Amino acid sequence: MRLAELNPIGTRIETGTLEFTADDIIRFATKFDPQPFHMDAEAAKSYVFGGLCASGWHTCAGWMKMFLAHWKEEHIRLTREGIDPPKLGPSPGFKNLKWIRPVYAGDQVTYFVTLTEARELASRPGTWLNSTFNEGVNQNGEKVLQFDSSVMEFT
Repeated sequence: MRLAELNPIGTRIETGTLEFTADDIIRFATKFDPQPFHMDAEAAKSYVFGGLCASGWHTCAGWMKMFLAHWKEEHIRLTREGIDPPKLGPSPGFKNLKWIRPVYAGDQVTYFVTLTEARELASRPGTWLNSTFNEGVNQNGEKVLQFDSSVMEFT
């Protein structure tokens, strides 16, 4: 089975929801993005965001975490049904990354992926390049993150 057969082009798939706790925000920021508005709730009040908020990279990592958990479950489901799941990975990259609004401590972000194009590579028959539009939406229905990405598929 190919990805485009499983999730036709234009179908928006919800991959999961992640809650951003203050502890998680601080832990991530301490390791990867040690700016005051990601690490200190009191200091964050005097910055443009007005409160402790997640690093944009943390929200991206959340997208990947939810996508991989979703894909693992899909793989298990398809295998149980006797269907050979699409063979995905790696990704050659992403573009047009936008952090649209802050993700604050306590926010819940639901992530989505939409297949936008699937094309076989002329230079590698049996290898496909799948393009996707990816987004995260907070508990208020406000988009917080979006980017375009691609993932290889092998048949």
